[in-house]
Amino acid sequence: MGFRIRKMGFYLWVCFSLLCYSLSFVSSQTEGDTTVEGTVFIDGKAPIATIDDDFICATLDWWPPEKCDYGTCSWGLAGLLNLDLSNNIFLNAIKAFSPLKIRLGGTLQDKVIYDTSDNQEPCTSFVKNTSEMFGFTQGCLPLNRWDELNAFFEKAGAKIIFGLNALVGRSIKSDGSAVGAWNYTNAESFIRYTVEKNYTIHGWELGNELCGSGVGTRVTANLYAADTAALQSIVQNIYRDVDLKPLVIAPGGFYDSNWFKEFIDKTTKSLDVVTHHIYNLGPGVDEHLVEKILNPSVLDGESRTFSGLHNIIKNSTTSATAWVGEAGGAYNSGHNLVTNAFVFSFWYLDQLGMASKYDTKTYCRQSLIGGNYGLLNTTTFVPNPDYYSALLWHRLMGRNVLSTSFAGTKKIRSYTHCAKQSNGITLVLINLDNSTTVQANLAFNSTMTLQHKHKPKPKHRSRTLHHKHRSHKTMIIQLPQGSDAEIRREEYHLTANDGNLHSQTMLLNGKILSVNSSGIIPPLEPLHVNSPKLIMVAPLSIVFTHMPDVILPACKVYEQLPTTNIEHGQLSLRHCGKGQIWDTSNTVSISLDASFRKTAIKHRNKVNQSSKRFEAYC
Repeated sequence: MGFRIRKMGFYLWVCFSLLCYSLSFVSSQTEGDTTVEGTVFIDGKAPIATIDDDFICATLDWWPPEKCDYGTCSWGLAGLLNLDLSNNIFLNAIKAFSPLKIRLGGTLQDKVIYDTSDNQEPCTSFVKNTSEMFGFTQGCLPLNRWDELNAFFEKAGAKIIFGLNALVGRSIKSDGSAVGAWNYTNAESFIRYTVEKNYTIHGWELGNELCGSGVGTRVTANLYAADTAALQSIVQNIYRDVDLKPLVIAPGGFYDSNWFKEFIDKTTKSLDVVTHHIYNLGPGVDEHLVEKILNPSVLDGESRTFSGLHNIIKNSTTSATAWVGEAGGAYNSGHNLVTNAFVFSFWYLDQLGMASKYDTKTYCRQSLIGGNYGLLNTTTFVPNPDYYSALLWHRLMGRNVLSTSFAGTKKIRSYTHCAKQSNGITLVLINLDNSTTVQANLAFNSTMTLQHKHKPKPKHRSRTLHHKHRSHKTMIIQLPQGSDAEIRREEYHLTANDGNLHSQTMLLNGKILSVNSSGIIPPLEPLHVNSPKLIMVAPLSIVFTHMPDVILPACKVYEQLPTTNIEHGQLSLRHCGKGQIWDTSNTVSISLDASFRKTAIKHRNKVNQSSKRFEAYC
C-alpha cells in the first residue's frame, strides 16, 4: 500500500478521525506478530506551543560517593565536587549539543555555602550524618573548584543554570516548615564573584523542592515570592552593565496548584522561569517500573501537571515561562538497568513530547551523570541509550509544536514539530507494544504544500511540482511511486540491542551506537526512504521521521525587520522561509498590545542572541 497523506477541513476532523480509525485499522497475523495500520493526524494550521531551541537540559548534582539508596551507592564520583573534568567522553558528550543547558543543583543545594570573602566557616565537603536533614552535613564550594567547573563549561559550550541555597538564615520549626527571611549575603557575594570572573550564567535558580509540602522542609509561597524579588534585585544590580542578564528561576519543586498559583501571581515582576520536578513513576526500588513505563495510562497521568501549570501561567499577568527543572522518573536515584537502559527512552521521549505540547520551554533530565538515571555511565562516561534519544530530539525537533494524535492502537505515542534547521516536519512515533508492528499513514488538517521532484521526462516539464489544496473536503493525495520519485524522508529507528529492554546499548537503524577510542560521539545517520512507503514502527521501538517536503503554514517563520521598534507598538514582519532570500513584498505590519510589547521587549534578545531578532509564529 502506498504512503498516503490526507488533509481535511477542521469541521470534519473528529468525524473523519473516527471513520479513519474504523476503516484504516488493518491487522494481519504473521508468525505470532501482529501488524496494524493506523493514521497520524497532524494539525498544521498553527503551532499549539513553542519550545526553546535548546530545549534539552540535563542536571549535575551535589551528591557525594556516600549517597546510597536501598543498599546501593550509585553516585560514585559524579557529584559536582568530585566530577572528573578531564574526561574526553564527558567533554564531547556535552559539545555534541552545541549548546546543552546544564542545571547545577539538587537536594543538597540548600546545604551548600560558597567560599567567598564573606564566609567565616571552614570550607569542608559533605559528611554523612543520618541525624541531619537529607543525611548529610553542610558542604562548601571552594572558589577554585568553581573556577575549574566554569573553565570546563566554557570549553564544552554549555549554558549553566545554578541553583542557590535558599535556606540560609532560616530555621526549621517542629512542623517541618522553614521560617525567617532568606539571608542572601553569601549568594550575593558568590554571584558578584562569578560576574567579576566573567563567567556566563544562563540563570540563577532559588532553592530546591521547598514548595508545596516540600521535601525535607517547606517555605510558604508568600515568603518564597519575597525571596524571588530579592534575587531579581540582586541580579539587576550586579548585572546592571550587562545587556543580557541571567534568568531568575524558581521554585524548582513538585507541582502544587494552590502554592504555584499564589507564587506566580506574586512574582509577576520578578520571575522569569517557573520550574517544577517530575518523578511520576514512584521510588526506584519499585519492581514494576517497566510495566509503568509501557502503560499509556501511566504516561498520560503527568499531563494533569503540565496542563495545570500551563493554565495558571496563561491566566496570570506573568511573563514567566515553564520549565521542567529536574526529572528522573523514579526518585531515590532511579533503578539500575531500567532508568539507565533502553526501556527508559519510552518514558523520556514521551515526556519531552508531552512537555512540549503544554508550552514547556526547557526540560532538564536528572541526570547528565550520576545515580541510576544518568544520560552517561557514572563510571565510564559512556552514553546510555537516553543520551542518544536526547541528542536526536535536540537535532531534529524544532521550536514549533504541532497538534498530533494517532488512530489505530493506544500503544502508539505520537508527537510532531516543525523541523529544526530544515524545511518540513519531524514526527516521533513511540511503539509501546511488544508484539505489534505499526504501519503509519499521515493525515493533515491544514492547507499544505508538497514539494515533489521528478527526474525530467517529456511529460514532466518542470523538475518541481507543487501540490496545493485549499479545501474543507477530505482529500487523499497518492504520491507517485516508481524509480523516478525523488521525494524522500529521513528515518531514525531506535531499538534495543538483542531486543533486550534492559540493555544499555542502543541501535540506530540496526547499528550499535558507541563512542570510538578517542571518545568521539558517533554520527547519527538516517535511513533515506521513498515517501510512498508507509512509516513502519517495529514492536518496542521508536522512530524519528524527518519529512522536508511537507510544508505546513505552522512552520512558516516571520522575522522582525531590522528597523522595527517594538517599543512604539508596531512590529513589521516578513516571511523568511528557511533557505529563502528575504522578500520585502511579503512584509506585513501588526499592532502590539501593551502586554505583548512588554514580553517582546523583555525576551527579544533571548530568542537569538547573535542576530538580536524577535521571532513570531503565525
